[in-house]
Amino acid sequence: MSGSRYRVLSGMRPTGKLHVGHLKSVLEIWKKLQDEGNICFFLVADLHALTTEWNDSKKIYENSVEMVSEWISAGISPEKSAIFMQSEVPEHTELFTILGMITPLGLLERNPTYKEFVQEIGSEEKVANLGFFSYPVLQSADILLYKANKVPVGKDQIPHIEIARDLAEKFNRIFGEVFPLPEPLLAETPKILGLDGRKMSKSYNNAIYLSDNIKLIEEKVKIYMTDTARKTRKDPGEPERCPLFTLHKVFTPEEEKKYIELMCRTAGFGCLDCKKILLKNMIPEIEKIQDNLKKTDREMVEDILEEGRKKAKEFASKTIEEVKTSVFGRKNKSPQKDKRQKTF
Repeated sequence: MSGSRYRVLSGMRPTGKLHVGHLKSVLEIWKKLQDEGNICFFLVADLHALTTEWNDSKKIYENSVEMVSEWISAGISPEKSAIFMQSEVPEHTELFTILGMITPLGLLERNPTYKEFVQEIGSEEKVANLGFFSYPVLQSADILLYKANKVPVGKDQIPHIEIARDLAEKFNRIFGEVFPLPEPLLAETPKILGLDGRKMSKSYNNAIYLSDNIKLIEEKVKIYMTDTARKTRKDPGEPERCPLFTLHKVFTPEEEKKYIELMCRTAGFGCLDCKKILLKNMIPEIEKIQDNLKKTDREMVEDILEEGRKKAKEFASKTIEEVKTSVFGRKNKSPQKDKRQKTF
C-alpha cells in the first residue's frame, strides 16, 4: 500500500433489491472511499447468500447482476475499485478452510449477531446449517485475503471484525506474520428506520427501494410512521422519536433540517408538511440513480465483474501462496517476475 491509502474490503449479500438504507449507510461510504484513492475491493457475497438462500439458489446470480447494476448507478466505479463475485475467486474458500482449522467453536458460539439475524429473517430453521454457523470465518477470509486494514461496517458488525482480528493474530502467532490486523471503519450514518418504525429491511417489508417508481415512493412516504405523540395537528412532536425523521437526517440539508425540527417541536406544521419536504429532497437523488440504471445492461455488468475478478484474483493468489508457504513450508514453484501485490 502506497502513501496513506487504506486497503478496503466490503461487500453485500445479493438477496434482493437495494433500498435507501443501503444507499446512505453503505454505497455513499464506498463511493467516498474509492474517490479518496483508497484500494477498494467490493465483493458480491454470493457464498454468504447461499447460507440462507440455499433452497432458492438459482436467483442468487440474477440478484447479483441487478445489485451490481445499482452499485454502478449509485457511483461505484469499476475503474477505481475491484467489483467481483466472491465465488469466482476460489481463494476465498481456500483461506476459509485453513482459518477454520484454527477457529475455536466457542468463538463462533459467542457471536452475538446470530440471534439478531435469526430474529430479522424470522426463521431459525433456515439458518440451522454449518455454513451459517461458520459465516464469520468466511467473512474473516474475505477480509484477510486482501490484507484489508479498513473494513466499513455498522456497529452491529463489529463482532465480526473482532473475530477476523482474533484469527489474524492467531495465524500470525502460529505460522508467522502474514496478515495485518483489520480495523472497523464505523459508518457515521444514523440508523435508518422503515415505514413501520423498525430497522429498514427487505425482511420486514418496510423499505423504500432504489428501483421503486416515484408514485410508489410517494405512497410509501404518505403512510410512513411518525412521532406517535402527535395525535393531532396542534400537538408538538419530537423529531428524535420520529421514524420519518431518520430519512431527513440523510436526505435533507442541515439548515432545512433545523427548520423542520423547530416546526415539529412547536407544532408549527404537521407531519404531512414534513413528508412533502422529504419527498422534495429525496426524489431527485433516487431519480438520478434510476436514470443511470437505464444506461446499464447485463453484458456491461458481466464485463465489469470479469475485470473485477481479474483484479481480485491477482491479489488473492499472492496472499494464498504466502499463506501456504507459512503453513506448509512449501514454496511457490511458478516463477514470478514481481511478487509484489499491485494496486489499481
